[in-house]
Amino acid sequence: MSTTAAASGQMPAPVPLRDDAAVIGLVGLAHASSHFAHLLLPPLFPVFAQEFGLSFSQLGFLMTVFFVISGTGQASAGFLVDKVGARPVLFASFVSFICACLAGYFAQGYWGLMLVAMFAGLGNAPFHPVDFSILNQRVSTHRLGYAFSAHGLSGNLGWALTPVFLLFFTAWQGWRSGYLAAALMYACILAVLVAKRAHLKTEVVRRAADAPKGSDVAFLRLPVVWWCFAFFLLSTMTLAVVQNFASPIMQAMHGVSFESATTMITAYMLAGALGMFVGGFVAARVPAATDRVVAGSMGAGAVLIVVAATGWLGGFGSMAMLAATGFAVGIGGPSRDMMIKKATPKGATGRVYGTVYSGLDTGFAIAPLIYGFFMDRALYTATLLLAAVFLALSVVAALGVGKRTNSGTTP
Repeated sequence: MSTTAAASGQMPAPVPLRDDAAVIGLVGLAHASSHFAHLLLPPLFPVFAQEFGLSFSQLGFLMTVFFVISGTGQASAGFLVDKVGARPVLFASFVSFICACLAGYFAQGYWGLMLVAMFAGLGNAPFHPVDFSILNQRVSTHRLGYAFSAHGLSGNLGWALTPVFLLFFTAWQGWRSGYLAAALMYACILAVLVAKRAHLKTEVVRRAADAPKGSDVAFLRLPVVWWCFAFFLLSTMTLAVVQNFASPIMQAMHGVSFESATTMITAYMLAGALGMFVGGFVAARVPAATDRVVAGSMGAGAVLIVVAATGWLGGFGSMAMLAATGFAVGIGGPSRDMMIKKATPKGATGRVYGTVYSGLDTGFAIAPLIYGFFMDRALYTATLLLAAVFLALSVVAALGVGKRTNSGTTP
């Protein structure tokens, strides 16, 4: 409420839907772009293996580098967002993405691809503190559930678009043309964001002159922050097994074709996007029960993975169960983001989101190492059951967050 409004006793005028929609659309476009960058390398791994004579261990290490840089950078980026605002950090991320694509276009071997991973990881690092700082400050409170739904949905669509985009250009003019086209795409999106920059401005957190030493990191002493971090770490461990290993698991367990197994991954992503769309309405209607909504959706997802692991339903049925997992987990996505918002102290949005979402990158970085141990020993059922265990443990973490936010122990 403004000073004038407060003095007159009048409530501020409601924000027009078109203004909130503009903010949500711009942030969604940016978020889809960051997820696009997650897959700048993996769809072309077979091409790189043949052209540069690289092993899949070498290629897999590129993604470890990506997520290590993204995860460590994300925690740091939250502080930067709070101090200088989200907008300049967002623009800098797109410059990093353009550099990543140009590095891919000029790559002559492994170290050229390493530059792609490094620039893409650096560009991806600030996105969650940037996105949620903008959404929490610029979107009307009663529309935040829908905003978080659109945010999660756009990320899934970014994942789904990248392989199609790169493989189209690879088949048409060679793989380098895909990177050049991606660089041009990022430049165009950056131009749009700059032109619409008024919708992306956020308030800067000013440090008081008498603030005690270490006050900027005081939020790290809040147990709820680490419960949130644990939730993202555990839930991501399940997403990692679906993205990286579900296809070979289904091929080995049920003899399904490569095309069918790959289609299942696409179905998982699309089902997740649909789940997030539905979850936006759920989050908007029951904002006080975010932890229970998240726990219920993750618990349902864990049960579906267990059913798929048993193989009782055959190849098609097991793949359908894994795809349905995306829908169940997706429903909890907007409520998850609302849950984190409730756990965030005032003035620390960027720092908290940067820290807790680094759990996502940590999960993506370590999960392949854990699941790879089981996969190398052909323990396919055990791999899926372990994924279900991690998702079930994320239910405990979500309820732990809710216990601390609903009790009023979070400032």
